[in-house]
Amino acid sequence: MKKRTHVMVVASAGGHWVQLMRLRKAWDGLDVVYMTTERDLSDIVKTMAAEEGNPVPKFISVTDANLSEKLHLLRQLFEVLAAVLRHRPDVIITTGAAPGYFALRFGKLIGARTIWIDSMANAQKLSKSGQEVGKYADLWLTQWEHLAQSGGPHFMGRVL
Repeated sequence: MKKRTHVMVVASAGGHWVQLMRLRKAWDGLDVVYMTTERDLSDIVKTMAAEEGNPVPKFISVTDANLSEKLHLLRQLFEVLAAVLRHRPDVIITTGAAPGYFALRFGKLIGARTIWIDSMANAQKLSKSGQEVGKYADLWLTQWEHLAQSGGPHFMGRVL
């Protein structure tokens, strides 16, 4: 029996999450773990799965943090590390911000394939995380054609 691909999809709450949810058909039928910074989003994930006739996926919430909240960021780092080690995904897909950056970096350490899709909100330049993650992502994408470069990020269209 062939093993199902185990996918971890990661995004901060808000616009990053909305963009990630618009991609969910791409992992339909796969073993999925959702990770975000807002616990209440688990209800949305459950509802969407039920409406689409899919099994309820696993859901993980981690501490919300940013660069100005160093202690929260450190806590988030360890929570994401623990989740990646516990679930051992084959693929990690993220639309960004800190939890996506950490998940992608830790995923590479365990041999996961990784995809970074920089947020649509970053129209003038890549996000801070998006700038740093490129050398670690197997597929590094921007949603703005004018930000694409030959070595990445690459443009393959927009989520919104």
